[in-house]
Amino acid sequence: MAQAPTLDPPAAPPYRRMSYEEFLEDTCEEHAEWVDGEVIPMATVSEFHNATTRWLIHILSTLVEESGIGRIFHEPFNQKLPASSGRSPDVMILLAAHMDRMRLNHLDGPADVVIEVLSPGTAGVDRGDKYLEYEAGGVAEYWLFDPQRQVAEFYRLAPNGRYQLVPVEAGGRFESAVLPGIWLQENWLWERPALRIVEAAYGSR
Repeated sequence: MAQAPTLDPPAAPPYRRMSYEEFLEDTCEEHAEWVDGEVIPMATVSEFHNATTRWLIHILSTLVEESGIGRIFHEPFNQKLPASSGRSPDVMILLAAHMDRMRLNHLDGPADVVIEVLSPGTAGVDRGDKYLEYEAGGVAEYWLFDPQRQVAEFYRLAPNGRYQLVPVEAGGRFESAVLPGIWLQENWLWERPALRIVEAAYGSR
């Protein structure tokens, strides 16, 4: 009896190719980033990811923008780095001194701080390609938060241009070397306290 022919699985559809300028003007509703001339679809995120990102934007907007330190941006606002990538980090912070990098619909150059919140579908890229791109592109601090595992990692560019993992202080406090006066308690990332509680902690310091 003849065996049925074995069918190969269907090939993944090729990524769309375009220039970065075309990408910025693209009207396709696909949630995507631009890497080496290709439009890369972005994975969906978890509820943990969504809640943590919303909390960070709320808290940091008050701490950073109202104090005049800089501006907060969040995805899908794009960051164009020299290493042929246009990424949309979960949260970006740009110092007031670097506002010349801001364009109508993207940053032309690195943010001073980039924050990525991990989900199962994004962790590999956030720890791999994006880590290397942000490092090579000159992002001074890269904060990686995994709300499901309750792990926070803070990386800072060393003089040799490589990221170094910065340990948190006793009690779980991390203080930014890039953002003057800005610090976070590690447990805040998982407990997501109200703004008044964070402000009270800042006032009592």
